[in-house]
Amino acid sequence: MRIDDVKNREEWDAFIKSHQEANFLQSWDFYEFHLKRDKKVVRRAVFEDDKIVAAYAGVVETAKRGTYLAIAGGPIMDWKDGKLVKMVFDDIESEGKKLNCVFVRVRPQLELSDKSLNLMKKLGLKKAPMYLSVEYAGILDLNKSEEEILAGASQGFRRKLRKAEKNDIEITADTSDTSIKEFCKLEKKHAERQKYVAFSTSFLTKQFEAFREHDEILIYTAKKDGEILAQNFMIFYGPEASYHYGVSSDLGTKYSAAPLLHLAAMAEARKRGCIRYNLWGIVGTDETSHRFFGVSEFKRSFGCEELKYTPAHDLILKPAKYQITKLVETTRKKLRHV
Repeated sequence: MRIDDVKNREEWDAFIKSHQEANFLQSWDFYEFHLKRDKKVVRRAVFEDDKIVAAYAGVVETAKRGTYLAIAGGPIMDWKDGKLVKMVFDDIESEGKKLNCVFVRVRPQLELSDKSLNLMKKLGLKKAPMYLSVEYAGILDLNKSEEEILAGASQGFRRKLRKAEKNDIEITADTSDTSIKEFCKLEKKHAERQKYVAFSTSFLTKQFEAFREHDEILIYTAKKDGEILAQNFMIFYGPEASYHYGVSSDLGTKYSAAPLLHLAAMAEARKRGCIRYNLWGIVGTDETSHRFFGVSEFKRSFGCEELKYTPAHDLILKPAKYQITKLVETTRKKLRHV
């Protein structure tokens, strides 16, 4: 076996998509997005007889507290193969050092268990003070029909859906420049209303363009009388459709537009062969002070399965400098109620 950089998108995506646990976090185009942001990225794979048997992609993030390599949703490999796992993490450590990183942060696509936590410890990783991407997600099984999913949803969700169906709401989905511009504009208003820091127009547009290149994205829009009520930023990759971002106006809440957007996206996901609909991040039912508590309760109303991934862990390369990161992130997490 050998480890090398990967230059071929088709070869990379074919391997990642062949793993049912994978999603767009390890897709080729997610790192094209990071390249558009002028970030350094790594795409590394283990080859056996010129065939990929393990892979990981990461982005180098720079901060005053220290540069680090972030690997979200990876590596993708057979975690039961101890020799392979060690080989991959030895390479991750080597790449982190080459890039002069203080640490490497990994959030593997492994379901949380005592076994997964013990593995992280055995590999020399420490639980990170801050999350990396989604660690707790709401998942819907798309092998179920729409009728079966609705039967498992809450009464409140079905009531909102019936209300929406009576409101003469138009649902569209496209990849036009106009749609992403409208999304960015509405996201700023949504952030002001919900009191969070909005993504920049550049950030959202570059991400949109990277996934549009290979037909992996759709912006879903709900309108009434020509006015936008709500929009969903959906990514379709391999076995999973991901509700990556969602925004709405005050009228969107009034007319209950969101359920219609999700049902339309689920129908498209089935056409594309997706087996999971990832509603993305949720928080615990007891975390009432968390800023995502309200939206989490909405996602639970779908009747979703709750999946906890193994949380982010850090491979510490420069212990003294890492202490600064730990202090800053621990404080920031408390202040942001996340």
